Parts: sequence; C-alpha cells; structure tokens
Amino acid sequence: MINQLFFRSILTITILFLSFSCKKNNTEIDRNDNAVKLEINLSGSIQNPAFSPDGKSIVFTNFKKGYNKPPSDLYIFNLETNDLKPLITDGSSNVNLPGECWNNTIKAIIFSSDREPHDEIYSISENGTSGNEIRITNRTDSVGYEPTFSPDGNWIVFENHKLDEEKNGVITKYKLNGTSAYIHLTASGENCKQPNWSPQGDKILYQKEENGQWDIWVINTDGTGKTKITDFSGNKTDAVFSHDGQYIIFSSENDDVKLANIYKVPVSGGNPIRLTNFDGYDGAPSISPDGTKLAFESSSSDPDKSDGTSLWLLNLTDK
Repeated sequence: MINQLFFRSILTITILFLSFSCKKNNTEIDRNDNAVKLEINLSGSIQNPAFSPDGKSIVFTNFKKGYNKPPSDLYIFNLETNDLKPLITDGSSNVNLPGECWNNTIKAIIFSSDREPHDEIYSISENGTSGNEIRITNRTDSVGYEPTFSPDGNWIVFENHKLDEEKNGVITKYKLNGTSAYIHLTASGENCKQPNWSPQGDKILYQKEENGQWDIWVINTDGTGKTKITDFSGNKTDAVFSHDGQYIIFSSENDDVKLANIYKVPVSGGNPIRLTNFDGYDGAPSISPDGTKLAFESSSSDPDKSDGTSLWLLNLTDK
C-alpha cells in the first residue's frame, strides 16, 4: 500500500511538473497581449499569414529549412475547423505576400515562385491544387516578388528587380489581361518592396529604404502623390492597410522593444499605436476583413537565428 501511494504521489508530481513545463515552454505564457498560437502541424518556419476574404481561413508560406530558407510551400489553414490544406507543394520556393494576397472578386491567391527560369508571379484558384497555377509575369531580364491584387481583381502590384540584383526593388503594376505594359510606380535605385493595395483600390503602400532605415510610404495607383507615413526611428516593414483603409499596420523595431513588434499608425501619419506586446519578434501582420483579428508570425528570438516562426492570432476588439 505504501509503495502504491508513493508511486501515485510521484506520478502526480511528475504529471504536474510536465504540465507546468509544457506551459512554460509555450511562448503564449510569456506574452502580455493574449495572443493565441495557431496549432499548425508542420515542421520548418511558418510565415506570411494572409486572411481569406471571408475571414475564416488564412493562407501562409511554410519554409522547409528554417526562416526564409527555401524551398517553401503554400498552405491554407481553416481557423474554425483547424483543417490544413496544401495549396502549392512542388519543391520550388513559393511565397505569398503577408497581409493581402487573396482576392474575393476572382477567387484566387497570388504568389511568387522561383521555378525555372527565375522568380515570377503566379496565381491559383482558392480551391486549386499544385499544377493548376497560372503564370502571370514572363520576363527574361527581371524577377518578381510578393505580389498582391487590386480589389477589383484587374491588376497586380509587385516588387520588381533586375535579374540577379537583390537591391533596387521597384514597385510595379501590371494588368492581368495583358493589355498594359509593366508600369513602374517607383524609381530604379530607391530600393522599394512589399506593396499592398488599399481596400478602396485608390492607394498602394510600400516600404522604402533610405539612409539605412526602412519606412512606410503611400502612393496613388498612377504613381503620383508619394507620401512618407512613418517618421520615427527603427525599421518599419511588412505593412498592410487596415480593413477600412484608415490605418497602416506594420512590424517595427524601436527603443521600446527587444525585437520588432506590431504597430499601427493613421494613414495621415502620427504616433504609432502598439498592437502586440511580446519580448520577442512579431511580424508579417494581416487583418481580418471585419477588422477584429490580427494574424502574424512570431519567434521568441531573432527569427534569422532561430528554427523559424509560428503563427499567432490576436483579438483586436479591445485595442
């Protein structure tokens, strides 16, 4: 009897210890913002969430070998059922733009892929599978990254580079039916990237590097009216418009955080408002169509030096 009681006591203590250890190892316990980790059963780094038009699912990039380390696949995760659906799994580096890459008008998802001969822009039906994607851009001397659709589904905008040139990104738009030439909205040499279309379709935001710092800019869709939105210290990246177009949400480094967290700022500029509160890295935000939820990637340490990021969801109704 003594041995049984002793054994049961030891077992109970062990279970409690393991339970505590699991909670302690889950970064959710260390957050100060009530964000919840999405339980996506994939190895590697899970990045670049983007909400579906109905807000029930997200599409994301899964880098197989670590943070931003190709190859990478695209998946769709249903937030209500936790179902996970492979979308593009062909062994190439397939990458969606965080924020907005899923268009409701044409029911399609847009992404870039490094399949032969080099990185170009592709789209696939939201119900599609690998092998059914459509190539959109086709150049011999240029590459394309991180595209997004215009709200009406007629245009795309993306980050354009000369072949084999990593910097000097140019924000470029192109009409899906091919009746327009490639239209460069920013100048060569400015190093611009990650464009995202406004919900109203009248503006495009992007990030631009100046004097060693990334800031968020907004431009009219015809290339006029370039306006710098952020004017405070630290790199600002991964920007996206809020669901109503009134704010810009982005990841930012500054004096108040150890690593980047997520903030928002009015489209007219002003002081940033902090959305996530974590002693680690939060980035690549996406806002649900009703504006109530924020999806983002996160890591407890510098993601470039980690095994990769996971995806989290934050309720914004109290923000």
